[in-house]
Amino acid sequence: MPERQSSRKDAIRNRKAVLAAADALFARRESPEDVTMADVAAAAGVGKGTLFRAFGDRAGLLRALYESRLEPVGQAIETGPPPLGPATPPRERVPALLDAVLCFKLDNRRLALALEEDGSGSPYRAEHYERWHGLLRAVLEQIPGLTDSGFTAHALLAATRADLVEHLAREEHLARESMRQQLAHFVTRVLASGPPPQDPADEE
Repeated sequence: MPERQSSRKDAIRNRKAVLAAADALFARRESPEDVTMADVAAAAGVGKGTLFRAFGDRAGLLRALYESRLEPVGQAIETGPPPLGPATPPRERVPALLDAVLCFKLDNRRLALALEEDGSGSPYRAEHYERWHGLLRAVLEQIPGLTDSGFTAHALLAATRADLVEHLAREEHLARESMRQQLAHFVTRVLASGPPPQDPADEE
């Protein structure tokens, strides 16, 4: 039993060391692709085998680091006060949620970009994307007159993709507050657009 507890403590300590090392490396390197598992293992002072056992692969490490940074936002959404918390009116909560996503991507540009680019599967099947999409769709469904909440949630989240955020910040030199304002205006227009006109053929 003492050996098992010691091993568990070692695993927890190693995990924290790896996440801290990966966090620092992604913050320093110019490109996410410049950070390898070997780099992270060396910076954390653990063997590559330990790294792969704990996180599986590079994508698993990226997801774990992403989730650790996202935890405060998740808590605010689940139990916090307005404008992110569940008591917020839907028309106010949707733009607040999108602003939270954008600010998180801006604060974690390299990590978010690496996570969205990593792996061979569709980014739309990633756990973090499905979670955001499901939340937005559920809130959009509470807005009277707004149809196609699933598609609308996809379209709104597309405006916060990490590659777009990176392009706007790096190539178009768009300032953080300008980006937030433009996103807020876009979300407001989407929510105010209402359902599309019905095709007369559909009524026959």
